[in-house]
Amino acid sequence: MPTSIGSVTPLGLDDESLAACVQCGLCLPHCPTYRVTGDERRSPRGRISLMRAVEWEGMTPDSEWLDAMDTCVQCLGCVTACPSGVPYGDLIATTRVAVAQVRRPPLKLRAGLWWLGRPGLLRWGTTALAILQRLGILRLAPRTMTAALPARLPLRRPRLSAAGFPHRSEVAPPAGDPAEVVLFTGCVMDAWQPEVHGAAEEVLTAIGVTVERSGDRAGCCGALHGHAGLESEARRHAERVVSALTGDRPVLLDSAGCGAALKGYGTLLRTPEARAFADRVYDIQEWLAADGRLVALPPAGPETGPRESVIVQDPCHLRHAQACHGAVREVLAPHVDLVELDDEGLCCGAGGAFSLVQPGLAGDARDRKVAAVARATNRSGATTVVSANPGCALHLAAVGLHVRHPMEVLADACRSSETDSGSVKDQNEVSEHGR
Repeated sequence: MPTSIGSVTPLGLDDESLAACVQCGLCLPHCPTYRVTGDERRSPRGRISLMRAVEWEGMTPDSEWLDAMDTCVQCLGCVTACPSGVPYGDLIATTRVAVAQVRRPPLKLRAGLWWLGRPGLLRWGTTALAILQRLGILRLAPRTMTAALPARLPLRRPRLSAAGFPHRSEVAPPAGDPAEVVLFTGCVMDAWQPEVHGAAEEVLTAIGVTVERSGDRAGCCGALHGHAGLESEARRHAERVVSALTGDRPVLLDSAGCGAALKGYGTLLRTPEARAFADRVYDIQEWLAADGRLVALPPAGPETGPRESVIVQDPCHLRHAQACHGAVREVLAPHVDLVELDDEGLCCGAGGAFSLVQPGLAGDARDRKVAAVARATNRSGATTVVSANPGCALHLAAVGLHVRHPMEVLADACRSSETDSGSVKDQNEVSEHGR
């Protein structure tokens, strides 16, 4: 028999939002957990029915009810597909908050979230893990403890401040006028994928945009805390980010998950300052695609040799939460050939910390994505996958896929453009000398 966990009622759900679902089932093909299990309780329609049972009928949540809520990836694919406009994202987020008030998240998730709020320690810990990884010691640890780690953590020596603490990750703007944009560096991405921030900065610099990194003064965005239902902690991180990044400069993000979180600060904090902040947050591809900002970067021509083909994977937080996944294609198309997947953007199973707390379901969802990538490779010969979210990239790379960020591909184009310009310049100089 299912075990009761006691009442978490009222869930605090909006009755109108709950009633909006007409149980048509058009969401089912777009739900990764339903696709891999066929279990109605692990579908948006089934979860809404269970929410109604608790909220309207007084049902006491049991372990099966909890499992249904815990196994939602929060990819929002159902929201995009729903013809009735059911705000499922709000419903599951509010439900998670109610559950978190009576049941603590798993220990490994709490430990991970603790590290995210301490970016300096996270960088030191990453360096220590990278050393253990290279020595082969991590192979002795249980797979459940290391599954979320990149196949090869970056090995870098964190600098020390005068006080002996890990040096902050800020990069100061050039002397004189303040930088034109702020690049939000966050926590995990800054520690595990610093090369992506470097590529983003390289692209912006190449088109004449000055950049300042947000660094440790802003720190973690709180997205994973929010996904876990830890609303007060998510608010604390959001307040820190908003207070750290004042002014009116655009705030650019190269992480789709972080971008969705920052764009939601107005709703989370409900203050004029937070709403004004959210209005100047952009995914970096979204910002670059607007107003012809990349016109200074010439497209690849025949002189550069055969164009590379890349397979585009849409992170859910870019496709569904921000609805700006088309910008990735706009900025990449002049430089590489794009290969689309045939799975209609189905979630890869990463889901922030979902792959950590639900590794079985996350792996099953990933298998479907890997199969779609294999079909795309068979059609086109492309072997590189581009993904604009660190969670997706790490999740897919863990099974051997070659995954790059769109900014890394664009940075290659910048270097190629500089090389071509130099070659043309050299040829012109030789020609002038010959005259």
